[in-house]
Amino acid sequence: MSIQPDRRSRKRLATREGISDVATRLFKERGFDRVTVDEIAAAADVGRMTVFNHFPRKEDMFFDRDEEIRETLRGTVRQRDPRTSPIEALRLLAHRLVEEQSPYVEFSTASQGFIETIEGSETLKARARAIRDEIAQVVTVALTEGAGREPADPAAHLAANLLLATWTVAYIQAHQTFRQSRDTAKAKAAFLAMVDKGTIGLKAAMAGTPYA
Repeated sequence: MSIQPDRRSRKRLATREGISDVATRLFKERGFDRVTVDEIAAAADVGRMTVFNHFPRKEDMFFDRDEEIRETLRGTVRQRDPRTSPIEALRLLAHRLVEEQSPYVEFSTASQGFIETIEGSETLKARARAIRDEIAQVVTVALTEGAGREPADPAAHLAANLLLATWTVAYIQAHQTFRQSRDTAKAKAAFLAMVDKGTIGLKAAMAGTPYA
């Protein structure tokens, strides 16, 4: 009996990934706003309601790694070495993601299609901004929980938002570097250099708090 839930989970995950892959391909080929949910369902060979069961919003099919990113950030703060500050742990995370060639920090011809699709849709740009704000809140909660402080702690909110601003600028800069050079290594170096520089300022701003 214990095998069945695992099988159902695997099947559900496979269906979700299949829908997302088909949707992302269509969005890149034709533009996000020109693709309908019915077309995605037909191309993925599933019903319209199946699509919505996995993705409440159309844009969620494009940003399908959103929850993975949140869990990665939560885990980094919560499971860090006690001798390492939360801010430093997150800086080290950026380096680890690049070293492991994580899809979160991919700077390549393929990832350019992802960025260009976002740039071509006001809906996707709005959702990207909303996700950034939501992730800042996730980081805020992780910081305050780890420090035993109230969720409304203004220092934690400032730290989280400065962190997200740093990573956003670094991410954009890295993609611009790749567009100009077509050099993945150079783009990754630009990303990490900006994260490191931003972290220096963030640590200075958070001096005297449990986050630095």
